[in-house]
This record gives sequence, structure tokens and C-alpha cells, in this order.
Amino acid sequence: MEESNLKLKVLSNLFWRFLERGGTQGIQFIIQILLARLLVPNDYGTVSLITIFISIANVFVQSGFSTALIQKKDADEIDFSSVLYLSIFVASLIYVALFFSAPFIASFYGISELIAVLRVLAVTLFFGAFNSIQNAMVAKKMQFKKLFFSSSLASLISGVVGVILAYSGFGVWALVAQQLTNQIMVTIVLWFTVKWRPKIIFSFEKVKELFSFGWKLLVADLINTFYSNLRSLIIGKLYNPAMLGLYNRGDQFPNIIVTNIDGSIQSVMLPALSAEQNNKTRVRTMMRRSIVTSAFIVFPMMMGLAVIAEPLVKLLLTEKWLQCVPFLQIACAYYALYPIHTANLQAINALGRSDIFLKLEITKKIIGIVILAISIKFGVYAIAVGSLITGMISSFINAFPNVKLLDYSYKEQIRDVIPSLILSLLMGVIIYNFRWLEMGVWLTVIVQICMGGIIYIFLSKFFKLECYTYLVSTIMGLLKKN
Repeated sequence: MEESNLKLKVLSNLFWRFLERGGTQGIQFIIQILLARLLVPNDYGTVSLITIFISIANVFVQSGFSTALIQKKDADEIDFSSVLYLSIFVASLIYVALFFSAPFIASFYGISELIAVLRVLAVTLFFGAFNSIQNAMVAKKMQFKKLFFSSSLASLISGVVGVILAYSGFGVWALVAQQLTNQIMVTIVLWFTVKWRPKIIFSFEKVKELFSFGWKLLVADLINTFYSNLRSLIIGKLYNPAMLGLYNRGDQFPNIIVTNIDGSIQSVMLPALSAEQNNKTRVRTMMRRSIVTSAFIVFPMMMGLAVIAEPLVKLLLTEKWLQCVPFLQIACAYYALYPIHTANLQAINALGRSDIFLKLEITKKIIGIVILAISIKFGVYAIAVGSLITGMISSFINAFPNVKLLDYSYKEQIRDVIPSLILSLLMGVIIYNFRWLEMGVWLTVIVQICMGGIIYIFLSKFFKLECYTYLVSTIMGLLKKN
């Protein structure tokens, strides 16, 4: 009975997490299309450079402690309040550092506009500090329904602000206003939907206890964030903001899809796995279900997006963005590996082994930097291919510890996702050939998307894929209960 209740709770929160992610990403997708049609790659490249520094700064403000709050079973009001005040203090120090370093960053890249943009966008650090604690509270209590309202409303309002300013000719400042408005709105909505309020209390002992777990995640996240943005930093310096804008635009579409699907599943799985951390058999079962389910959904979407990439970019973003198509297709292959990456890492975190997590991050980044150093001299497209090769190697590295921790080997994981991969490849080959029917670009894309879904579902049912059967039976069961 307890296992059934946990399953229902996980599925219910997964539904709201999907809805929150889907609604938010859907709104952002439409907004980004409108902005891309109004702005040029150079505008996106400029903001992308600044976002890198903000992302790295946010690691110090948000990372490690928020995950530690979720992982700690008996986290109380003192824990949450202490972490909040520490995060705000850190945000203040980093803001001052960014404010005074802005001229040097702008000089390094030869873009004077970066000074004002960085100083304004860095304000989001303070809102992020507060939001991270609120998000940890929501995840801890598995109340993801509340995130749906904050994220969706914030995305809508900030998107409207961005589009209006872009249409009015504000260029890069339209993107700055969009990001700043988004953080402000998330903070306001969460304040009214999440009833937690910080108390005027701070405990060094509580911080020290959380730090023993969280510092490893903070360092790992810092390494991961810096490494993830290293390619963008290099492209922005060696080439130009326009090329960086194309590179990041190619990454955006698959990133939105995978963040919505796999990210939703894993954000719900962490607290669920943490609750079962003393039962490794249950953790293994839940982790396997996470990998299989994510792969079943992510693989066909990445394959389909790669197939229709060129006409889709031409239709949605106009021909000025066509150079991003190869980046988009490579990114699809890279993000298809995410179900294996994230499920393994979440299981390791849920078991409280942040020490292993840190070692994995260091190992992967050393390998990635070596591959990046080799690929730089061959151009931007080689850098993108290098990231894919790194991702393939990293999927094996992430899975390695769980051979001992959960008795779930990489070979078994690959065997679990192979059926979805084969059917996705078959579906992709079929819908690719629809382009020769000369139906017009719009109609061809619509037919490819619709037929891709129908073909994949038909093949899954015909070959009786275990994941397909599980999903159908689970959905039917939930509908009957409601």
C-alpha cells in the first residue's frame, strides 16, 4: 500500500512538473521565435556571453545547499532560513565583484555594451537566491503544482515585455528586460503560493552540516557550469557574437524539449529516490524506470527534430538563422543521451554520495577539455562534434559507479534503451523521405511531425515495447482513479 501511494504521489507530481515545464517552455518557445524574427544573431551572442558569467555566479549562490536541503530528510525551518541568508550574502559579494570586473570583461571581448548589460543582469542573482530556497521547499514537499503557476505566469509576462521592447527597436536590451522581468515575477508569485517565510534565525551548525554534503555538489556544479559554457566563451572570443548566437540557437530547441521532459522526470525523482535511499532495490527499480521512460519519449523527439531541422528553422526563424541547422542536429544527438546521464547522477545524489558525484564531474571535464583543445583548430562545427563525443564518453562514466552502488551496469542500461533507439531511427528514416513528395515546406513539416508520432506509437505497440505498455496501463489506471 505504501509503495502504491508513493507511486501515485510521484506520478501526480510528475504530471504537474510536466505541466509546469511544458507550459513554461511552450510559452518561452513562442516568445523566442518572435524575438528571433525581430532580433539578429549578434544580439543573442552578446547576451549569451553575459549569461555565462551570471550562470557561473549563480552556482555560488544557489547550488549545493538547495540540493542538500532536499536530500536531508529532517531539514527544518532553521536549515532553510540559514541557507537563505547565506545565499543572499554570497550574492551580494559576487554582485560587487561582477560590477567592478564588467569593464575588464567588456575590454577582453571588445564589446563596450557588455558593461551595462552585465551590471543590470547581475541583479538577478538576488532573486535567484530567494527562488532557490522556495524551489527546494516545493521539491522537498513534492508540491510541484505551485511551480506551474509561478513559472508560466513569469514566462508569459516577461516574454511580452521582451517582444514589445524588441519590436520597439531596443535590440539586446529587450533580452535583458525579458530575463530580469522573469526572475522578478517568479519571486513575486512564489511568495504568495509557497507559504514558507524566512525566520530571523541563523545557525552555523546547520550550515556546516549541510555544507558537508553540499560543497561537493557546489564544486561539481561550478566545474560543470564553467565547462558547459567554455565552448561559448571560446567561440565568442575567437569568432564573434553572431557565430555564438547561431551556436546557442542551435542548442536551444533540443535543450527546451529535453529540459521539459527529462528535466521534469529527474526533478521529481530526486526527492522520491532520496526518500527511498535506504532501500537500494527500490532505488534501482525507480532509476531503471526513469531511464527507460525518458529514453522512450526523448529519443523519437530528438530524431524527429534532427530530420526536420532545416525546414523548421527556415519557417520559424527565417533564413538568417539557417547556419544554426548543423548545430541543432548535433545537439539533438547530444541531448538524446540525457536520460542516461541524469538518472545515474540523481541516483548517486539520492544515496548521499556527493563525493562520487564530484569525482565523476572532474573526470568528465578533464576528458572534455582535452577533446575541446583538439577540436578548436578545426573550427566551430568541430567544437560541436567534440561536445557530442564527450557526451558519449560521459554517459559511460556516469553509469560506472552504479554497477557497485545499485548493481545496474551500463550494459544493462543500454539494453534497456536500445528498443526505443531502434524504433526512433526507423521512424526518422521513414519521415525523412517525405521531403521528396514536394508538398510545400509548411505541409511537409506538419506531415512529418504527425506521421512521425503515429509511426512511432504504431511500432511501439506492434513490437510490444515494455515501456509503451507500462505508460498506457499507468495512464489508464490514473484515469480510472479520477
